[in-house]
Amino acid sequence: MSSKQYSQNTPNASKNAMMSPVFIQRYVENKAEVRAELQQGLLAKVATTSPKYLYDALGSRLFEAITELPEYYPTRVEASIFEQFLPEIAAAVGHGDILIDLGAGNCEKAARMFEALGPAKYVAVDISVDFLKQALTTLQRQSPDLPMLGLGMDFSASLELPVEVGTGSRSFFYPGSSIGNFTPTEALLFLRQIHTACKQGAGQGGLLIGVDLVKSSTVLQAAYADALGVTAAFNRNMLLHINQLLGSDFNIAQWQHRALFNTDLSRIEMHLDATEDLTVRWEGGERKFVKNEGIHTENSYKYTVASFTKLLENAGFQAVKPWQDANQQFCVFWAKA
Repeated sequence: MSSKQYSQNTPNASKNAMMSPVFIQRYVENKAEVRAELQQGLLAKVATTSPKYLYDALGSRLFEAITELPEYYPTRVEASIFEQFLPEIAAAVGHGDILIDLGAGNCEKAARMFEALGPAKYVAVDISVDFLKQALTTLQRQSPDLPMLGLGMDFSASLELPVEVGTGSRSFFYPGSSIGNFTPTEALLFLRQIHTACKQGAGQGGLLIGVDLVKSSTVLQAAYADALGVTAAFNRNMLLHINQLLGSDFNIAQWQHRALFNTDLSRIEMHLDATEDLTVRWEGGERKFVKNEGIHTENSYKYTVASFTKLLENAGFQAVKPWQDANQQFCVFWAKA
């Protein structure tokens, strides 16, 4: 696929002007493919959707609100681990690597580590480069001498990086326990892609990743079904997003949020359950739901330190080093490639 590349610099910009981030857009939404994927999921024996459809403009803002909830511990606990162990983490990762931030969002987590890691270059990867433009432009003003690249790509589908990333030693950064959205088999394949991308750099490189740990089902379920109902709104909003993408007629008043911890599979599951018998229609198709029948909207797998270490090793990484909070709720891993 061809890439579209552009910079914030103007043709007449002074040679002495502040360095500006470069942006490359590799992901282009194919509306027909999106519709086909949504229909396939909705017509499956157990209706399902990809969690990526949770994140339209409103969904992204709702998730930001979720991270502020008292029940939702992962964001706070992960931040506390980085704050407590940053000197140790920086010593393990080393200085001067190309820092590749997967699912960068507003880039704040990576930016907090610039001083400690001293990256040679910062590469922010997210599915839409438009979301990165404002964040990176602001960040460039704060770090005017650090080369920055915004890369719009769906890295969950493929991690084939463009040559603009550079060939120096590569340290990948994947915080927030987003790896939990993958099944263990998918996670292994994805980690192997990261390992391959590390080895394509000049140095050893590695992966710095945040992982949520197995804990009390009461704590886990509360984090995904908060008392205020923000997570429920986040989940139900996906139906409005699907209506836009598919032209369907979901009525969110007919659906309720449900979260549970599946102990056998070690994962939190999010579902939307029909509150009555109903039919959802779209051009060229429909799906009948009986009362309490659900749509499986997201999984979030939880690991032990030992099980995730083994997963990293099976993907080719070595010398795995974990850091945990005092209550052993969350873990940050560094793994060398």
